[in-house]
Amino acid sequence: MPSIFTIYLRGFILLLVATALTCGRDASAQDTALPPPWKVKGKLLGKRNDKKAEDVSGIACNSASGFPRQCLVVDDESQGAQIVIVNDGGMIAGEFIRLIKDQSAQTSKLLELDAEGVTYADGYFYVMGSHGHPRHETDAVEIGAKIKANSHLFRLKIDPATITADGKLTAAPEIKDSVELTKILVADDRLKPYVNKPLHENGLTIEGVAVRDGRLYAGLRGPILNDNKKAAILSISLSTLFDVAPPAELHELDLGPGRGVRDLAVYDNTFLVLAGPATESTDEQYSIYVWDGQGIKKPPHDLPKFTTDQGKPEAILPLDPVAGALRFLVLFDGPDEGTPRAFTMPYP
Repeated sequence: MPSIFTIYLRGFILLLVATALTCGRDASAQDTALPPPWKVKGKLLGKRNDKKAEDVSGIACNSASGFPRQCLVVDDESQGAQIVIVNDGGMIAGEFIRLIKDQSAQTSKLLELDAEGVTYADGYFYVMGSHGHPRHETDAVEIGAKIKANSHLFRLKIDPATITADGKLTAAPEIKDSVELTKILVADDRLKPYVNKPLHENGLTIEGVAVRDGRLYAGLRGPILNDNKKAAILSISLSTLFDVAPPAELHELDLGPGRGVRDLAVYDNTFLVLAGPATESTDEQYSIYVWDGQGIKKPPHDLPKFTTDQGKPEAILPLDPVAGALRFLVLFDGPDEGTPRAFTMPYP
């Protein structure tokens, strides 16, 4: 007959086994409650090309439905973005696109773009750097170098036909870099105090990006505004960020000695140039030239000469074509209400 001690020992062992089995069932239930992870074929790249990404921070695709989808993934410790093919239930890691080559101020070590977001709209991918103060960095020179490295917004045009089924590129993408956003952030009185401050001091850092109707929306992780009550999203016209105005071009037109442009009007993809004396002159002849934007293609149409009381032609308005001619309106400088008069000239 077993002793009392043996009976208690057996009971304690059974309790331990039951507890272990119960915990096993709970853990199993918790695991099966989560959807299974999708498998990634190939390698998503992060800080080092020989290691898998550990800091994936964004994904965007060039289509909103169906499979497979062509996408870009960013990792905030890399120097660019990576093509990914998304299928239903899995992903294929494709070609990496390097966007920056910034190096440490102290060594030759490559710095991170710190890309925190990527989006797609109207034929372009947009990759957004954090524009923020680096964490765990105290050296002022290195801080400056890292902020410079992450203060980029890249626009990538990737022809879908150049992306293979396994995510390789058969042609280089068109890449345009904008660093205008920093200027906009500093110009905003509400955000300026937080620019280049560490995150733990409520510093500014961008972590989300989206584009809609020609505007870019930057979602800020920090600062939290209004006494720590309000998150911030900054929206900016894409044209402000990317479309740099071309340099001015000066055209020289031969309108006759001493004659300048008195008015311009667009008609039928050409310009009507109202020409007249640049200064007061005894020859008050006014004429209309048809200009294609490059050179004068035909002789001018001279207007009648006007008396001082009739005024000086100062404005021209095309009206309508009339049997191989153009009817147009001229308004005058001098008489009341411009005394509009309609004329015709051969056209084209």
